[in-house]
Amino acid sequence: MTEHDESLGPEGYQVDAVEAWIEENVPSLTPPFEWTRLEGGHSNLTYRLDDANGRQAVIRRPPQGELLPKAHDMSREWALISALGPTPVPVPEALGFCESPDVTGAWFYVMGLINGHPLYDSEDTQTYVPEDQRRKTALSFIDVLAALHAVDPDEVGLGELGKRDSYVGRQLKTWYRSWTSSIEPADYDDPRAHELQQFFLDNLPDQGPIRIVHGDYGLHNVLIGPDCTVAAVVDWEISTLGDPLADLAYALNWFSDPTDPEPPLPEATTAPPGFPTRTELAARYGETSGRDLSNIDYYIGFNRWKSAAIVHGVYARYCEGKKSTEGIDLDEMRERIGKSLTLSEQAVNRLTGQGATAT
Repeated sequence: MTEHDESLGPEGYQVDAVEAWIEENVPSLTPPFEWTRLEGGHSNLTYRLDDANGRQAVIRRPPQGELLPKAHDMSREWALISALGPTPVPVPEALGFCESPDVTGAWFYVMGLINGHPLYDSEDTQTYVPEDQRRKTALSFIDVLAALHAVDPDEVGLGELGKRDSYVGRQLKTWYRSWTSSIEPADYDDPRAHELQQFFLDNLPDQGPIRIVHGDYGLHNVLIGPDCTVAAVVDWEISTLGDPLADLAYALNWFSDPTDPEPPLPEATTAPPGFPTRTELAARYGETSGRDLSNIDYYIGFNRWKSAAIVHGVYARYCEGKKSTEGIDLDEMRERIGKSLTLSEQAVNRLTGQGATAT
C-alpha cells in the first residue's frame, strides 16, 4: 500500500463537501479548517481540524477500500461517545455524525479534541508520564474501567449494543475457529490450544449483569491528560455487551507482577519503573466495583489463550503471503504464540491449584 501524499489533501475526505456538511450540522465549528493527520486508531483516517475561530476538533472515518463486516464501525463509536458523554466515563464530546456516503464516500463523525496522549510504548510513557506520576496514571486507568462497568447499558440507550448471551462463550468459539483454520497455512499447532479451549468451555462462569465492554481497553486506547490521569477513552469500534471481568483481565495484561516468569519487554508501555503491580490493580478494581475477583485467573487465562489465537491467525496470513513480511520477525511472532499459551496455562494452574492443565 502506497503512503498517501498529504500535499494532495486529507486522505479519504472531499474537503469542500465535508466542510459544507460540518458548517450545516455542527454549529460550534466554522470552516475553513486546517487539516492535520493524527496517527494511530486502527488505520481509521483521523484528522485534527483547526477552525477559522481557533476551535479544534477531530474527524474520523474508515480507511479506504473494501472493509470486513463490522470493522471500522463509525456508527458504533458514535453511539458510545454520545451515550457515555453524560456519565462519569470520560469520552470526547460528540459533535456530529454523517451517515450519508454521498458526502465523502463513507460515514464519518466529528468529536471534540482532547488534550492528551495515548501510550503505545515505553518511550511514550517516559515522555508523557513522569515516574512519580505513573501510579496515579495506572489507578486512574483502572478506576475509569470500573466506572464504565458501573454504567447500566439500558439506562443510557445502549441496550441493543450487542448480544446478551455468553460473551466469553462466543469468543471461545470465534477464536477457536480462527485457530483451527490457521493450523495448515501456519504449519503450526499446539495441543494446549485445544485443551485450554475445552477447559474454558467446561468451566464457563455464569455471566453476571451485562455491561458495556470496551474490548480493547489498554493504555493505547486512552488519552492521558496533562495531570497524568485518563482524559478520555477512545477507539470504541469493537465495544459490545458482555462480561466486565473479561474486559478487566485484558486491561491487566498491560501490567506485570514480580512473580511473572519473564519481565516485560524493555519497549513495553509499563516497563519503566513506577507502575503498581497487576495484583494491586486487580484489588483496586475489586474495591471500586464491588465485584468478586476470586475467579479472575479464569479470565486472565482466557485472554492469554485468545491472544495466542489472534497472533496465530496473523502469523498464518504472513505465511500465506497475504501480508508483506518486510520488517517482521516471523520467528519472534511464532514464539509469541507459544508464550501466550504458556501464560494461559499458568493462569489455569493457579485457578485449579494443579501442576498441569486440567482438561
